[in-house]
Amino acid sequence: MQSIPILKLGSFLLVSVQIDLDDSSALGLQESLAARIAETHAAGVLIDISALEIVDSFIGRMLATIAATSRVLDARTVVVGMRPAVAITMVELGLNLDGVHTALDTERGLELLRALTELPTDASAKQQTDPAEDGAAVR
Repeated sequence: MQSIPILKLGSFLLVSVQIDLDDSSALGLQESLAARIAETHAAGVLIDISALEIVDSFIGRMLATIAATSRVLDARTVVVGMRPAVAITMVELGLNLDGVHTALDTERGLELLRALTELPTDASAKQQTDPAEDGAAVR
C-alpha cells in the first residue's frame, strides 16, 4: 500500500492523489485523513483526483465515505480535477456522492471550501442576533 500525502494549508487539508488508487490505498487514505482532521481541527478537505484515469464503484463509494467521515468531524470536502471520463463512469455506475462538493480545479475548490466554511464576522453576527441595538445607536 502506498501512502498518500496529506498537506496542511491554513485551516484546510490538501490531498493530491497521484497514484492509481487501489482499495487498500483508499482505505488507508480514509483512516489517515480522519486522523489528520481530528489532529489539526481542519475546517475543510480538498481532494485532487486529476491524476486518476479510472474510478470504479469502490473508489467512488470511498470518496463519499471520506466526505461523510469528514462531515462528522466538522470538516467539509471538495473533490477537484475530475476528468470527464471519470464523471461519466460515476454517473453510469449510479454512484451518488452525497455530501461531496466538486469543483473543476484547485483554485475553484479552495474558493468553494472558503465559502462552505465561512464563519460570520463579529459585526454581521451582531446584526443577525440583535438588530434593535443598531437602531438605538443611531438615535
